[in-house]
Amino acid sequence: MLSSPGPAAGPAVIMFSADRASKGLGMELLEAGEGRAVVRMRVAQTMINGHGIAHGGFVFTLADTAFACACNSHGPVTVAAGADISFLRPVREGDVLVATATERVVTGRSGIYDVTVSRGEEVVAEFRGRSRTVE
Repeated sequence: MLSSPGPAAGPAVIMFSADRASKGLGMELLEAGEGRAVVRMRVAQTMINGHGIAHGGFVFTLADTAFACACNSHGPVTVAAGADISFLRPVREGDVLVATATERVVTGRSGIYDVTVSRGEEVVAEFRGRSRTVE
């Protein structure tokens, strides 16, 4: 799963290893460290809505998990203060999605992170998360 964690990956890896919700959806942490994280998920049949496409909540959850891993890569416990997502393309059963989270800015206890959710080379969603360190 996590092949070459960066020096700050420890806290994110520990947090993800205890994340039953994300693991229950089949998510895998591929990379974490220095304000960055990459998480992968295959869209399962149980994630499909009445229109025959993936329910947006699952795409949001994938992006939110990458966001959480990126903002917790620094060490102190950090949670979401808010987030929004733009769905750009429909996602279907069997698609393998990769969410790549990148730290944009941290000032004091607050941070902003961008997450791109892709299917191969195609971007399917863009997410922006706002974090708050609680420790």
